[in-house]
Amino acid sequence: MPRMFGTDGVRGIANTEALSPELAFRLGRAAAATVQNRTGKRPVAVVGRDTRQSGPMLAAALAAGIASGGVDVVDLAVVTTPAVAYVTTHIGAAFGVMISASHNPAPDNGIKFFSADGFKLPDAAEDQLEALIRTMPDTLPRPTGRDLGTIRSAPEEVEAYVKHVVSTARPLKGLRVVVDCGHGAAYKLAPEILKRLGADVVALNTEPNGMNINAGCGSTHPDELQKMVVVHQAHAGIAHDGDADRCIAVDERGGLVDGDQIMAICALDAHARGELAHDTLVATVMSNMGLDILLRKRGVQLVKAKVGDRYVLEEMQKGQYLLGGEQSGHVIFGEYSTTGDGILTAVQLLSILARDARQLSELAGQMQHLPQWLENVKVTSKEGWDSKPAIAAAIRQAEETLGDQGRILVRPSGTEPLIRVMLEGPGLDEIRAMAKQIKEVIVAELT
Repeated sequence: MPRMFGTDGVRGIANTEALSPELAFRLGRAAAATVQNRTGKRPVAVVGRDTRQSGPMLAAALAAGIASGGVDVVDLAVVTTPAVAYVTTHIGAAFGVMISASHNPAPDNGIKFFSADGFKLPDAAEDQLEALIRTMPDTLPRPTGRDLGTIRSAPEEVEAYVKHVVSTARPLKGLRVVVDCGHGAAYKLAPEILKRLGADVVALNTEPNGMNINAGCGSTHPDELQKMVVVHQAHAGIAHDGDADRCIAVDERGGLVDGDQIMAICALDAHARGELAHDTLVATVMSNMGLDILLRKRGVQLVKAKVGDRYVLEEMQKGQYLLGGEQSGHVIFGEYSTTGDGILTAVQLLSILARDARQLSELAGQMQHLPQWLENVKVTSKEGWDSKPAIAAAIRQAEETLGDQGRILVRPSGTEPLIRVMLEGPGLDEIRAMAKQIKEVIVAELT
């Protein structure tokens, strides 16, 4: 039986068997059962959601399950994923839950849990929840009367998160910033935080209707943002995904600044000021080799983790590093947050821009990308992909052709029915052709 939890919680099309309100209820009830009787007082859970039409339905079912297990619920309504993590620790909650499918289209949704310390649940804790859900014994607590959990809204806790993010940055007065909220969870918070810091803000895509989240906008569709930065003669543009745990940027010329470049700018700035813990940045195996080359030249060590911000965080905790992230724009500032935070990343990047005499294009230009090509191969099933001799042979042939002038990374998506094929090398046409050859073999074997 396939594991219920993927790399980032439970994902699926909302109101199908993969992610039904019944499942949300059972998840809430199981989570409540795991935190009962740990202290002398009633436990509290934090729940937030993004702007998808299915969000209120799933949040209501989840909160009902949690409350039916005797745990109070603090409902933050529409809020970012990192805000849920922050509030969980800020109020001493037993756990937090975010309902979002991040950058995925509106029909999708997801449920991801945070532990009491604000970190995403480890695999063992998710396995415990899954075991409870699959068996769901009638012996699970069913309190009544005063012992039943309550559900309340808490806008003051969202404000606490806003103040926290603002406190980490320097004033941004004099900077004009265009921010694309993607009709997602950041549609109010991102412009508000930038304005409080003194920036001149142009906000795009701030009218969510439940179905337009990530639709042709946000961090996965930055075309409009690139144009608007130039039109408004802004110093920078910022784009978020649906739950705002990631950030990509646009320089004053309309050029994209990806997560690797953002991490390079932040790491080199902290290194120059003697504030980069252990002179080390943590990235993933998907990061461009240009990041490796730049940091090596500047005396900064790069540690590579598996793909997924939870694995970046594991490496950060293991080595006591304070900065890490992904090419996609999930960046973790360990001094201020327990998870990737797109708005926090934006204000840290903009703080450097406000302090540095150089423009964003010059700061980003310190890192030169090696040509990279990514093919997302839609498959019927990801199971057993790495045991197919034909796929292994196609990868091996491409590796022999590239030699030490590039690299190949083939991996299954943790949240979608995709096999991702990424190649880097000296020439774009060459690696694109090799990627397509591998794709053809995968399609033949897995569809």
